[in-house]
Amino acid sequence: MTELLTYTQITAAANAVRQHSNQQPTIGLILGSGLSSLGDTIPHPDIIHYDQIPHWPVSTVQGHQGQLIIGQLEGHTVVILQGRTHFYEGYSSQQITLPVRVMQLLGIRTLIVTNAAGGMNPAFQPGDLMLIRDHINLPGMSGNTPLRGPNEDDFGPRFPDMTEPYSARLRQLAKNAAAQHAIPLHEGVYTCVSGPSYETPAELRFLRLIGGDAVGMSTAPEVVVARHAGIEVLGISTITNLALPDPLPGTLLSHAEVIEMGKLVVPRLTTLLMGVLRHLPGNHAP
Repeated sequence: MTELLTYTQITAAANAVRQHSNQQPTIGLILGSGLSSLGDTIPHPDIIHYDQIPHWPVSTVQGHQGQLIIGQLEGHTVVILQGRTHFYEGYSSQQITLPVRVMQLLGIRTLIVTNAAGGMNPAFQPGDLMLIRDHINLPGMSGNTPLRGPNEDDFGPRFPDMTEPYSARLRQLAKNAAAQHAIPLHEGVYTCVSGPSYETPAELRFLRLIGGDAVGMSTAPEVVVARHAGIEVLGISTITNLALPDPLPGTLLSHAEVIEMGKLVVPRLTTLLMGVLRHLPGNHAP
């Protein structure tokens, strides 16, 4: 697979999805580490394994199932990515964002992204949810942006505006749903790093200094592509661990703990997402 993807390759991937499903989704969801069980709530879904889609990157990370689910959720036709790929797995920024391009061609106009993140804000605790207000895309700022290369005008403008990467309208729906169900919900800035190593204490002090509240290894590239496509975005981080510059002696971080904490948060995250979907326009559920 080449680093830069062509319009023909992306179209081939979208056509492969259409061959496996006649449903026409309008909302996309990308689920992070340990959060894939939300897709299991869809009745009678169309399930497409990533290896059935040409040019689709396959995840090598534990906790990412690697399949596409299309079906009905709260009166909407949705497409759910159970698992994503990351820059640190050896893929390019364009390769890891191919799913968003395919969603665009399928007709998605709203994208909900979730991730597992380390909480840098001292007010956060493992198990908290953070509504993403904005992000700092460090890999993208250093040149690893999915928009590098020739611009395809059919996808979006050469210089897309990023004034509001995460929709204020969708964030308000999430706040309303959280209040309705008594779900504590922080709001903050997500900082994207390339990984896969966790951050050093000095790096965490730097990330906090520049305005980050949570840190993770995904999401920002997908959001950049979605906004380039004119897709409205809602982002939610599950705080699976603390990422503080002065941890207790002997503190070690592991991906297994991230996955387990993600699973514990799933019920609250599911309730929150269902509440958002329930109040999105186009809902025809009884």
